[in-house]
Amino acid sequence: MEKQISLRGITWNHSRGFLPMVATAQRFSELHPHVQISWEKRSLQQFADFSIQELAERFDLLVIDHPWAGFAAKTKSIIPLDNYLSEAYLTDQQLNSVGASYESYHYDGHLWALPIDAATPVAASRPDLLAEKGLQLPESFEDLMVLADSGLVAFAGIPIDVLMNFYTICCSLGEDPCQSDDQVISTETGVKALSLYRMLANKIDKENFNRNPIQVYEAMTQADEIAYCPFAYGYANYSRKGYARKPLHFHDMISLNGKTKLRSTLGGTGLAISSKCEELTVAAAYAEYVGSPACQQTLFFESGGQPGHLSAWKNEEVNRQSHHYFSNTLPALERAFLRPRYHGSMFFQDHAGDVVRDYLMNGGSEQQVLSALNELYHKSKTLKIS
Repeated sequence: MEKQISLRGITWNHSRGFLPMVATAQRFSELHPHVQISWEKRSLQQFADFSIQELAERFDLLVIDHPWAGFAAKTKSIIPLDNYLSEAYLTDQQLNSVGASYESYHYDGHLWALPIDAATPVAASRPDLLAEKGLQLPESFEDLMVLADSGLVAFAGIPIDVLMNFYTICCSLGEDPCQSDDQVISTETGVKALSLYRMLANKIDKENFNRNPIQVYEAMTQADEIAYCPFAYGYANYSRKGYARKPLHFHDMISLNGKTKLRSTLGGTGLAISSKCEELTVAAAYAEYVGSPACQQTLFFESGGQPGHLSAWKNEEVNRQSHHYFSNTLPALERAFLRPRYHGSMFFQDHAGDVVRDYLMNGGSEQQVLSALNELYHKSKTLKIS
């Protein structure tokens, strides 16, 4: 009789984050009856904030955000998956990465999580509302401002999303943030990005500063007051029949210069294994199953997941069931900015959004905002390993 094995996993509290893990765990247990995998969930904010080192003490499997890669490499709280997954499997994963998703979990020479879910901020619309009002999708920042004057525009305004969208505007102005050790962004680009962002922020309902992307999409689908969101992390669930009261359509984003579209900040999630896990071979086999192209194109997606394997993004049936969410937004994923992942980057991410959000809501000096960001950035670079 085979030894009975139990593994515990922690993911995030949304249909996209929780249901595919439960479904894949159930199916894996059916294929391997001696293995039982149970999944628990935490809020989206806890997902972004809570230390994976603490979670790795209690759970075998962790769904994590890629900015934790540098922290993982320093603390060794999770295992390098390249020591447990075959070279052929990892080559397939790398060749079928959605944008920089695979690279985002690769740090200090090792792969710290498997990219099972891919996302970046994209545009979303209520096509029925736009049609009803005789409005077109905006193509430029000027178009967006005109649409915002009608009160039909929203974006996610909690601190983390505000920071990611600040990165997006900087990238789209031609300069990536956090490329030097001295400053987050040049004064010229930073001032221009903040000014553009505040121009738009002045035209949205202040309630949006309390909303994450999920809450924006719920507001868009449960009521008929928001017709367009120019940038928020995409959720294919809301484009699927029967999931929400009204389906959303997702699109690539506007252009700032009339030539290239906005370059947003990569998100998505990865499946990691705790270094405290006592059944590493079994845990790795489950991770391999979840990330496989066959699972990603079928069970993972059909259970509410947003795949991380390129074959699923190009799959005709996956696109048919999601109003072509994946084919429409893939260009945005392919050019998305890979944010900092050094050990102290999570400290900066946790605090910098508050500074930008306060400016968007209350105004002030762009130079002072940039100085405050630089101060946080310098502090994050000198953090000691806990």
